[in-house]
Amino acid sequence: MTLRSLMMKFIEMLLERTILLSRWLLAPLYLALIAVLILFTIKAVQEVIHLFDVILTVSETDLILSVLGLVDMVLVANLLVMVILSSYETFVSALDTAEGQEKPSWLGKIDAATIKIKLAVAIVAISSIHLLKAFMTTPSQDTSQPLWNNTLFWLVVIHLTFVVSALVMAWIDRIAFAPHREHH
Repeated sequence: MTLRSLMMKFIEMLLERTILLSRWLLAPLYLALIAVLILFTIKAVQEVIHLFDVILTVSETDLILSVLGLVDMVLVANLLVMVILSSYETFVSALDTAEGQEKPSWLGKIDAATIKIKLAVAIVAISSIHLLKAFMTTPSQDTSQPLWNNTLFWLVVIHLTFVVSALVMAWIDRIAFAPHREHH
């Protein structure tokens, strides 16, 4: 081997190692998501304490809206956990758990395409909750206004866009990855 070929091989090895190590740049992003998860937990506890404080005076509708808000936070928190754990294991490093330590059964079985589908389904669920809250809190609409001037109309359109997007993503995933899954 010539000096030039040795240098080229060294540069190639260095580049490949740098590219491989770059995946660790994702770790601070996952830590940021964990911080947001902590904030969601604090906000949920604050909401429950508030509900206990006002339970004797709050209307049934307001109670339902508060519960829907908590369900919404739980869905987002679940989404965060799913993204943090599965993305870390998929893109950074396998999660080593000590013997006897719990590990979610779904971990290690979710690929990037499945994460996207689960994210889309969670977004549809979150959108459904927001749409339900809007229906419950919106006063009677002025029927003299055109339909497209109605806020609820646009919320439904946006929600249906999320639903169609999730269905299309699932359909594309099924078409694109079904042959790969059959061979495993």
